[in-house]
Amino acid sequence: MALLESIKIPLGTVMPDFQLKDPSGKSYQGSELYGERGLLVAFTCNHCPYALAVWPRLLRLAKYGRGMRVNTVAINPNINPDFPDDAPDKMALKIKEWGIDFPYLADETQKVADAFRAQCTPDIYLFDKDKKLVYHGRVDDNWKDEDAVTREELKEAMNNMSAGRPVTARQFPSMGCSIKWR
Repeated sequence: MALLESIKIPLGTVMPDFQLKDPSGKSYQGSELYGERGLLVAFTCNHCPYALAVWPRLLRLAKYGRGMRVNTVAINPNINPDFPDDAPDKMALKIKEWGIDFPYLADETQKVADAFRAQCTPDIYLFDKDKKLVYHGRVDDNWKDEDAVTREELKEAMNNMSAGRPVTARQFPSMGCSIKWR
């Protein structure tokens, strides 16, 4: 598994719209997933150790964000025959096992990951109510050991955005396994 970092994308970039399905076949339009104050988009998967380490935090942040009227969507770009652990049927199992209570969508063509310029799992994006990127970076400052986290950068960004305060432009890239491009 090749370790990559997310690439720098200009803040203010408008979210690409998309239409994807969850493992049960229900279709979602990206522009309709927004909460009143924004949308957290996480490109992630079922097998990458970096993504696995961040999933529990992402679940908590999604719940936290709902309280601020920020919705969450997870997108799996690793729908690739060489990685059966990321197949939609395995996604359905993870939705139940982990109690994922927001859309976890399959990017079977990988066109959505490409439109977002996603590089790795996890690759995290926070868009404001105007669909403009305010944060693109890591969840916090220690992906490996949650007990050693000293700064929850994504949570800070969510707090500032929701309160109408500026989100710091000093953002650190997310890092994880490379997307398994076809």
